[in-house]
Amino acid sequence: MSAVERIGARVYTVPTDDPEGDGTLTWDSSTLVLVEAVSGPHTGLGWTYGAAATAAVVRQELARLVTGRDAHDTSGAQEAMGRAVRNTGRPGLVAGAISAVDLALWDLRGHLLGLPLATLLGGAPRPVAVYGSGGFTTYSAERAARQLRYWTAGQGIPRVKIKIGESWGGCERRDLERVRAARAVIGDEVELYTDANGGYRRKQAVRVGAALAEEGVLWYEEPVSSDDPAGLAEVRAAVRPDVTAGEYGYDPAAFARMVPVVDCLQADATRCGGLTGWLRAAALAQAYNLDVSAHCAPHLHAHAAAAVPNCRHLEWFHDHVRVERLLFDGTLDPGGGTVTPGADGSPGHGLRLAQERAAPYRTG
Repeated sequence: MSAVERIGARVYTVPTDDPEGDGTLTWDSSTLVLVEAVSGPHTGLGWTYGAAATAAVVRQELARLVTGRDAHDTSGAQEAMGRAVRNTGRPGLVAGAISAVDLALWDLRGHLLGLPLATLLGGAPRPVAVYGSGGFTTYSAERAARQLRYWTAGQGIPRVKIKIGESWGGCERRDLERVRAARAVIGDEVELYTDANGGYRRKQAVRVGAALAEEGVLWYEEPVSSDDPAGLAEVRAAVRPDVTAGEYGYDPAAFARMVPVVDCLQADATRCGGLTGWLRAAALAQAYNLDVSAHCAPHLHAHAAAAVPNCRHLEWFHDHVRVERLLFDGTLDPGGGTVTPGADGSPGHGLRLAQERAAPYRTG
């Protein structure tokens, strides 16, 4: 047995390169909570994005449950952690902590076996489609156009996403102006996606959806809150773009509520229980003949995406790409619109902490 000898947690905070916002929030930094799972000379890394307090949950609630356990028993560790937080409350910050530990354990397994996760998960180092994601509501027209050109002309990514739903749906006219401007920049051959982050009301979302269809928008993410499955179903039935949601799914029950009301299920391994939870969500989606799309944290999802037959694509999210390239070595290249995880044979997810680059950003 290869036992887990230590679970540790660190916090890193990285400022954004420009002020950023979506339909419901604005922010000026991203916080990454890094978990290390150690067995002998091998260390697995996992992380989540969220509050710094997530690290305290790892240290105080979860580390003792995993330390001493067989490092290959990811399912058992997941169950033990889920049961232990019954009174703490699983959704949100605690789910992020569980996810980061699970991701670290999967990376550790890859190192123990000398295998890339894509192979360990039953896939292969095959190309995975990505889409450029950013287009924040706080961007000027010039900044937004520069980002879109970088993805499409600079990197050859044939699908891009921008944020809409500004100010909880209070800037509908500007939303549509920004969509039209994006289409003008990228041309007719690039797929255009939008993300309202739950900012619209039901009828408003239907009205906006009709205008999006006129611009050839194919992806309409969270037109209404994901806490309103009936609203998602109503919008889905009324609009032409695919209606998508699921990034706030924290457990299988949440995804079970979501699959009947979306055209593509999103799942985020940094929130839904790591790779263990993400693979379960993908299987549930497949049972409903749905694709799954990996939400954010691209380097944590890439290998699982290469191992799942119904994965549509991977979100190449501007914030997380910046953070992961800054803090880690071994990041992927999305040139041509795909990444190929595991191509170099590196074990686990292939990323290692760049200690010197990361040190100035450590905050806990």
